[in-house]
Amino acid sequence: MHKYSSICDEFYVNMHLNTEMDLPQNRESVLHFFEQIQKRFPKMANFYTRDNGEFSLEEEKTSGQYRWVATELKRVCSGAVNPEVISDAVQQHRSVLELIPFELSISHLDCESLNLTFGFDYNYRGNHNELIAEAMGVPPAFEKLAETTEAKLLGYEPVMQLALDDGCRTQCRIALESRTSPFQVRSGEYSEEQISVYLTLRRFDSLKSSEKFSEEIIRLAELGERLIDNYLVENVLQPLQKAIALK
Repeated sequence: MHKYSSICDEFYVNMHLNTEMDLPQNRESVLHFFEQIQKRFPKMANFYTRDNGEFSLEEEKTSGQYRWVATELKRVCSGAVNPEVISDAVQQHRSVLELIPFELSISHLDCESLNLTFGFDYNYRGNHNELIAEAMGVPPAFEKLAETTEAKLLGYEPVMQLALDDGCRTQCRIALESRTSPFQVRSGEYSEEQISVYLTLRRFDSLKSSEKFSEEIIRLAELGERLIDNYLVENVLQPLQKAIALK
């Protein structure tokens, strides 16, 4: 398993290409696209259609390590759960992006955004918001409010978004997501659910004619890995892991 798997319960790398125009929905185009995906990744054998117009091809999930690819009306998605190395996941996403100009008629112009998300999940039975506040800290302006004895924390999901270039076309978003509901806080009955940490690299707007989706995803992956290793592990992932271990 990947080194990040040692500091969380589940780790995944997902790609989403959001398009300006609708994707082909006819039977021949959809099936031929997924057939080409399966040729490259033969273990992906479970094909599904859903009422919302989504089509997906997935590997078996029983081992906890699997790939999936999906198309929606205006989105192409690809994911790798618990990959052994990040490069395996990136190569999968690159293969999908290399196919789409030919199989789905997506050109460099037809890009609303290209997203690469690194996700880290932590299983925890308890108030996720309180745990996040304990691990991450609370801004000084909110500390007195959070310390009010009769108060129970119902929502605390820190988010930060950064522009990584002067034109704001390449952006980074770091977010923590709690799944604790007001009912759970009120009743004191918590199920073991996942706290999620997301690091998303996003390229906005159409690509230049000289640019390729497959090359952009590599650039985003390199940016993401540097941010994870230089910031996220020490300042977010390990503090969450330690806070859970102490409960």
